[in-house]
Amino acid sequence: MDFALSEEQAAFKKSVFDFAKKELDPRGAGSHSAMFEREKQSAFFEEGFKKCAEFGILSLPIPEEYGGLGRDVIDCTLAMQALGEACPDSGLLFTVSSHVFTCEIPLLLFGSAEQKQRYLPRMVTGELIGCHAMSEPEAGSDAFSIRTTAELRDGKYYLNGSKTFISNAPIAGLFLVFATTDRKKGWAGVTGFLVERGQKGLTVGKPLDKMGLKTSPTGEVTLEDVEVDPSMILGRKGQGSAIFNAEMEWERSCLFAIHLGTMQRQLATTVAYVKDRKQFGQSIGSFQAVSHKIADMRVRIELGELILYKVAWMKSRGMRASLESAISKLFVSESYVQSSLDAVQLRGGYGYMSEYEVERDVRDAIGSRIYSGTNEIQKNIIASLLGL
Repeated sequence: MDFALSEEQAAFKKSVFDFAKKELDPRGAGSHSAMFEREKQSAFFEEGFKKCAEFGILSLPIPEEYGGLGRDVIDCTLAMQALGEACPDSGLLFTVSSHVFTCEIPLLLFGSAEQKQRYLPRMVTGELIGCHAMSEPEAGSDAFSIRTTAELRDGKYYLNGSKTFISNAPIAGLFLVFATTDRKKGWAGVTGFLVERGQKGLTVGKPLDKMGLKTSPTGEVTLEDVEVDPSMILGRKGQGSAIFNAEMEWERSCLFAIHLGTMQRQLATTVAYVKDRKQFGQSIGSFQAVSHKIADMRVRIELGELILYKVAWMKSRGMRASLESAISKLFVSESYVQSSLDAVQLRGGYGYMSEYEVERDVRDAIGSRIYSGTNEIQKNIIASLLGL
């Protein structure tokens, strides 16, 4: 059993970190206020997204024949971790992750040759941004109770319904829309459809104002008799559940690696702070109440890394990781929230002030307990896979 990264993996991870530190960290670029203003205005960092495309982040898991780098899930996990550590704009990274792991990956795994050739080359360059439209006002945790319908009439499917909390919707050019072709079949009647922006009947609402991840555009999508050719079904009719479950394993590894990287950045900056901050004639890091919180932050990182890397290792070998990905999502998200709270607490009043940017991590972290399946749902998955 070998826990070490290979030289090539370590060099690759460092190259991603160096890129993000130079191009995506406004503090390193000398424009600290730019990130602060984007967050206040809920503005998408379009330039940063383009830089990610140029560097190859958007093309990581995509084969070379479509313009990608052909990296495996382990490399994708390492890259996302490095991005999370070096880039403070969690909204940008969430947008990147949604594009790659909930739109590109389903296309890669289930798309026809024509679909992949039509969309993937433009997606890896950032010319075409993808989004994943599953959640609905009445279908959140119970994802497969969706009410959006796809009715076959005269050889075409007509989609009707509404989607909400859809990441990337305001900026997307390609929508992976899940709809039911037979409500009586439940999850077995759910099908994925590829719908392009501008199609008649497809309406995208204004960006939603969120607690955190403010620089990641999120919106509502309405479908009114949107005509879709059968050739735009992703995979097969009724295969929506398989598509959703496959992409969630990728997301629960790679997206949450971003959070792990953020936790590493939090730890480094918090250690530096408690060493420098003096109270009662000594650095506050010398007090046990403080040092124990630091120790807890480090333990969470260590355990989170182990389970995330295990999921990536399993998937790189073609193994299913339903149980392990649910555990990793649950543990890393809870750890992310607690470490973010600890980072604020250890800074006292300074941590509570927006200008110091620590409180933003708390707001961003809360969402991680909800998206990719709520943590309560993850516990249900874990229990069910144990036969309960």
